[in-house]
Amino acid sequence: MSAKPVVLIVDDEKNTREGLARALRRSYDVLVAESGAAALNFLSEKPVDVMLSDLRMPGMDGMTLMQRALANSPQPICILLTAYGNIETAVEAMRHGATDFLTKPVNLEQLEMVLQRVLRSHRAETENRQLHEQLDSKFGMENIIGSSPEMQQIFDTVRQVAASRATVLIQGESGTGKELIAKAIHRLSPRKNGAFVPVHCAALSSTLLESELFGHEKGAFTGAAERRKGRFELADGGSLFLDEIGEVDASVQVKILRALEERCFERVGGQESIDVDTRLIAATNRDLKKMVAEGTFREDLYYRLYVVVIHLPALRERKSDIPLLLKNFLDVFNRENNRSIEGFSPDALDLLMTYPWPGNVRELRNVVEQMVVLSRSQRIGVRDLPPHIRETGAPGGPIPAGGSLGDMEKQAILQALKEVDGNRTRAAEKLGISRRTLHRKIAEYGFTEVG
Repeated sequence: MSAKPVVLIVDDEKNTREGLARALRRSYDVLVAESGAAALNFLSEKPVDVMLSDLRMPGMDGMTLMQRALANSPQPICILLTAYGNIETAVEAMRHGATDFLTKPVNLEQLEMVLQRVLRSHRAETENRQLHEQLDSKFGMENIIGSSPEMQQIFDTVRQVAASRATVLIQGESGTGKELIAKAIHRLSPRKNGAFVPVHCAALSSTLLESELFGHEKGAFTGAAERRKGRFELADGGSLFLDEIGEVDASVQVKILRALEERCFERVGGQESIDVDTRLIAATNRDLKKMVAEGTFREDLYYRLYVVVIHLPALRERKSDIPLLLKNFLDVFNRENNRSIEGFSPDALDLLMTYPWPGNVRELRNVVEQMVVLSRSQRIGVRDLPPHIRETGAPGGPIPAGGSLGDMEKQAILQALKEVDGNRTRAAEKLGISRRTLHRKIAEYGFTEVG
């Protein structure tokens, strides 16, 4: 394919198509067709970036040609040429997929500006779509959405590290999307056809976690009625994701370290050494370096994990992505709930931008789902926001002018606890964080009586 963008000019008037071709050949690879049928032949032979087509032509008209052209993959950008009297028809064509239209006779300077604009926009959209498809095609509706510089840097790191077999440590607060990043690394790696095996370490006691990771032999303990493979073994040839690795007991940490260093282990109650080729991706919302200093996390395991580190910013640190996330989740929950909510009022958006989001993207997603289900209007307004967001961000509300993000987060947690009469499990769900994280934040802020 030529390095120049390919432009297909379709017009039954010879003077028009040849004049446009002469004007564009310096900057574009130009094809000309005198009819819709001839244009379709070109489209079937090679990819076309832009199709410039007259609207009124004998035989196949421009509207029909455009609809046929847009059935191709990749789709060309379609720009229609029309006489002044056909502008209403051209506008209708834009509703059916045309990117723009120009009136005849064509102003060549205007045409050049339009071509540069639509090609630039199309290039950006294509790159963004390909990036999201690469990162995680299965979970694209909620994954790694962001155009902020912080997220673009993370995308670059993910692409770079995926091809290696290096251990990756993903750091970030609860709800920032650590598992989605881990899945993206796996899907972009040579191991993509192998299994991606997640283990949520905080949900299991040390005894259960050891059996879950390494498996057990029949009779290894009460209830072990048969041999069972562990997650390290199930992830052989693929990737093992250990979420909340900072919660793992010291006795299990040493066994994880050995499995990483020697790439082998024994099942619980067994003596046979099992070799595995498993890539480890770990995640934590804890400060592992501080835990090492306190003696609660092994220093040797810390350095074994600390090969490639990806730090996911909290949502409050990339607020420019909030409108993009809101639109994405609004579209998702409109479809799921058969709603047609159009968007957010300026005042509601201001409060959503001001709120500190202690539960990060997970909390935002939960909030949008709640608002879509409960809203009674076509546009989400301030009254549709959950009380803890209305009150936390309200002008003259509980947060004083100049209050820190910590103050806002503290107030958000207190408000959530108040709404559920101090029930910490329900408050954690409302905030989009784990119960363990909520307990830690309560201790961190020195709350005594809550609810």
